[in-house]
Amino acid sequence: MSTILKGIAASNGIAIAKAYRLVEPDLSFSKKTIEDTDGEIARFRAAMDAAKSELEVIRERAGSELGADKAAIFDAHLLVLNDPELIAPIEDNVKNNKLNAESALKETTDMFITMFEQMDNEYMRERAADIRDVTKRVLSHLLGVKIPNPSMISEEVIIVAEDLTPSDTAQLNRDFVKGFTTNIGGRTSHSAIMARSLEIPAVVGTKTATEDIQNGDLIIVDGLNGEVHINPTPEIVDQYKKEHERYETQKAEWAKLVNEKTVSKDGQHVELGGNIGTPNDLKGVLANGGEAIGLYRTEFLYMGRDQLPTEDEQFESYKAVLEGMNGKPVVVRTLDIGGDKKLPYLNLPEEMNPFLGFRAIRLCLEEQDMFRTQLRALLRASVYGNLKIMFPMISTINEFRQAKQILLDEKEKLVNSGTSVSDNIELGIMVEIPSTAVMADQFAKEVDFFSIGTNDLIQYTMAADRMNERVSYLYQPYNPAILRLVKMVIDASHKEGKWTGMCGEMAGDELAIPILLGLGLDEFSMSASSILKARAQIKNLSKAEMEKLAEQVLQLQTTEEVLEVVKKATL
Repeated sequence: MSTILKGIAASNGIAIAKAYRLVEPDLSFSKKTIEDTDGEIARFRAAMDAAKSELEVIRERAGSELGADKAAIFDAHLLVLNDPELIAPIEDNVKNNKLNAESALKETTDMFITMFEQMDNEYMRERAADIRDVTKRVLSHLLGVKIPNPSMISEEVIIVAEDLTPSDTAQLNRDFVKGFTTNIGGRTSHSAIMARSLEIPAVVGTKTATEDIQNGDLIIVDGLNGEVHINPTPEIVDQYKKEHERYETQKAEWAKLVNEKTVSKDGQHVELGGNIGTPNDLKGVLANGGEAIGLYRTEFLYMGRDQLPTEDEQFESYKAVLEGMNGKPVVVRTLDIGGDKKLPYLNLPEEMNPFLGFRAIRLCLEEQDMFRTQLRALLRASVYGNLKIMFPMISTINEFRQAKQILLDEKEKLVNSGTSVSDNIELGIMVEIPSTAVMADQFAKEVDFFSIGTNDLIQYTMAADRMNERVSYLYQPYNPAILRLVKMVIDASHKEGKWTGMCGEMAGDELAIPILLGLGLDEFSMSASSILKARAQIKNLSKAEMEKLAEQVLQLQTTEEVLEVVKKATL
């Protein structure tokens, strides 16, 4: 029977495909006494062989698609599976203690894991993680349970998960993954942002997707209306195929604007840029007529790996994006780790409230070797295009000055060593903390530009965690308090002859765009899939009229009043 789940429309479009559950499997088992120990050892060896074959396939694919460093992780796992010092005790445990293979495996590997974790040598401590991963894989074969692996998907599917981490989404192959749906999350969760940069439909926050959807179920993800249909009737499938065609026709209409500048009805130009996470995302921005990269999230270079990226690896990535944009502006945000984005190899302590904790620029100013490596890579790449660098989560003038000084130190060292560095790099900051917005008039004297990160600015201003569904009603982009902060930042930059962009999700929101145009925002940066739609919208708006609209909404008291006025004036 057809079932409908309601959620949040996180990425536009419609996808129809079979479900692929990206859910941690149940690997629980009972301890049992076994009489046929030879048969049990044979079962254990069969599970080991199956795990080896699986890992060899994964290693092969990782090597060809993700590079040698990713494949090396699986080489380490294969070494563990071939280690007689690990295998012999497991088989002895089965033979001598008549234990079932699952218990013998777990008891033996737990002993090794504990032993390795207590060693002083970091290399040996890392082996504990390898043994843990391998144990899980062998256990899954003993229990006949499948461990999902998004990088191994080879048919058209829709991903179903509790949530998707940035490293999960980085592994998704857009040729096969047609959409996804999650139990938790909102429009600004990282899984939603990644869906928009992959240009695949997504519905998040359904609460029960992983309970209600089984592997192989036919599902429809309606990213326009925030619905997921499970095992729909043929009539509903036909209806959605028509809806999909209508949406594609609309997209084709917007595509006619791909080579045009973004100009309002009364001739005012604004810049429309794209937000990217990797050099691969560049294609989407260019295909959608992006006039700039307004946000390059460099943390994706650091994720899904077991060590920091080298200076040369980073240099190649930055160079690729700068060259690919062919002289158009590229705003690169320095490493923004913390909050819901963690790097396991940094061994940072757990925090009670990581969003207000040791993250972004705070981490970089403390871990200066890591920060300097990134800045050197950026400076070396600067000669290949139009680079602008911005620091995230700046809350005081001194943080900016300190970060800028480190950049200037590295620039001087490079120039002295004979390395070419551009002299036209603009230096800006993300405005995502209310204290910075309030002090924008002072910051504007020292920075070259601002980029407003509304996802965090809203949650910090409203004191409402954007990942917490119970307070999601307070995530209010159109609240007059937020609009007033945005106005303060734009006005402060213009007074000093500087410019302000916006790279939060609000920049691509069709109800926010008229207000932002009226407030004088210079650059709107968004998911690539939103660029053409925004251009079509701005083309039909008069900036002069939107200025009057902005003045009017700044005097209102509630989000609801603001929305009512905007809809009346523009829709």
